[in-house]
Amino acid sequence: MNILLLEPYYTGSHKAWADGLKKYSPHNIKILSMPGSFWKWRMHGGAITLSEKFNKLNFVPDLILATDMLNLSSFLSLTRKKTVNIPTAIYFHENQLTYPWSPIDRDVKNNRDHHYSFINYISAYIADKVFFNSAYHKNIFFKSLRPFLKMFPDNRGLKTVDMIKAKSAVLHLGVDLKELPLYKQKSVKNKKPLILWNHRWEHDKNPEDFINTLILLKNRNIDFNVAFLGECFNQVPEIFLKAKKHLKENIVHFGYVKNQVEYIAWLRKADIIPVTSHHDFFGVSIIQAISCECIPLLPKRLSYPELVPIKEYPDNFYSGQEDFTAKLGDIILNPQNYPVPKEAVARFDWPNIISEYNEKLTIN
Repeated sequence: MNILLLEPYYTGSHKAWADGLKKYSPHNIKILSMPGSFWKWRMHGGAITLSEKFNKLNFVPDLILATDMLNLSSFLSLTRKKTVNIPTAIYFHENQLTYPWSPIDRDVKNNRDHHYSFINYISAYIADKVFFNSAYHKNIFFKSLRPFLKMFPDNRGLKTVDMIKAKSAVLHLGVDLKELPLYKQKSVKNKKPLILWNHRWEHDKNPEDFINTLILLKNRNIDFNVAFLGECFNQVPEIFLKAKKHLKENIVHFGYVKNQVEYIAWLRKADIIPVTSHHDFFGVSIIQAISCECIPLLPKRLSYPELVPIKEYPDNFYSGQEDFTAKLGDIILNPQNYPVPKEAVARFDWPNIISEYNEKLTIN
């Protein structure tokens, strides 16, 4: 089967997913992409650029697979002579209905941030199949879609919600864990347990609770080291400057690691990955860390009880800030008492999940 994969935001987890699917799929996948920047402009103008590229290609796909950063309806209208009878699917890495926008974003301040949600909606409506990277993601999308449409004055198309839901499914993100030590047995790697932050340096990852808890534990004479990885796209948030001041004796790395080999080396060094995020549709960085045998401490929310089965690993979850502080302190002091659920996350490795992709991407 020939698959055309359209990715207007070809960077980070979007790029890794597209490359992984192409690498492990038995199908012939052609990726048309654009650099991963200016995400709002990609959602508006990406369809024009990618349609121009496709119209010049001598490539006839059996399936068009787009991601959520593309206005699929615009792409199909601009390529209708070639695509009129080709089945389509859309893969939601994220969605703009429920993505927590930065409070300093100018569109939020001016109450003009709804158009991006509408692009996601119309793309899902026109696609033959709709995929979400987690059940949590699928559930919150449909929980939010009807109220979103009700904001409009008339002809709201509420019946389309059930139509979209009927053709939707969960297709978990594939992660290439080939280079990570999935089954290597170990005890704690460091004299001082090394705590890992490998998320974006942004508000939705809730660095405030993470850093303030570490400062509190340090003041209680609980000893540890911490490595701050992850990408900072704008100015360094104030809370990270606070960490640099109050945790300077504990910090062994502070800043984004561009080199993949170096990044993996830090994952292998780390012992504990505490997570405080307010938002995560999936959680690639957590899967990677667990695969490198980091002990996860996860909130009982978002996609995490789905990624790490909470009934099987209850000790790796917390409820509320007080519980988080108490459990993290105990993990630092007694890491041998907490499991590393690497077998649970191994199911997301591309060789283990590709058969599900092959089945669900087949459109009759």
